[in-house]
Amino acid sequence: MTKRYKVIEKDTEGNATEKEVGLRELWNYVSEEEWKKESRDSELRYFHDTHRHCGSCGAEMRESSDISRKCTVCGREDFPNLSPAILVLVKRGEKALLVHARNFTRPMFALVAGFVETGESLEECVMREVREETSLEINNIRYFGSQSWPFPSQLMIAFTADYSSGDIIFADEELTQGGWFDRENVPLLPTLPSLSRRLIDAWLNNII
Repeated sequence: MTKRYKVIEKDTEGNATEKEVGLRELWNYVSEEEWKKESRDSELRYFHDTHRHCGSCGAEMRESSDISRKCTVCGREDFPNLSPAILVLVKRGEKALLVHARNFTRPMFALVAGFVETGESLEECVMREVREETSLEINNIRYFGSQSWPFPSQLMIAFTADYSSGDIIFADEELTQGGWFDRENVPLLPTLPSLSRRLIDAWLNNII
């Protein structure tokens, strides 16, 4: 079960109300250090909950340390797995590519993103995801930063890139809308602490 957190929220008149929030919304009520701690704990709970039986022989696995579980029969030891995923801000002059994904629950626009596939480098993944999702070609791929993202066990790696050629065509149906936006005309964006928002903010503030 997803953990809920009790927080205190005050209205404009200073009246306090207790409410429950999820991990992502918790960001608005605690320090960054506290949020990172809760994020790590969330990932470890997910790992222990989903590794109760051995993947080799099917026997029961028991906690060996806070970051590992060991099979009670064959001795196999498992550690938390991370799923690396890229996101990329594609620039075309003074404009940036922002897209709306089919699975978004809000009418917001974010960045092209996707999971790294077996056998490819991060840069190859960036090019493939942009090509598959928008039919665009890019170049000058540059690393921006990374972030642990515990929903449930992802490592986000952010890049910038430059538009090279092509027209926007949503070929794989993961995206429903998108286009080139300038800094004075941005749509609703993802919230912090997402790396996507940090990268977009860096562009908005002319840092990249």
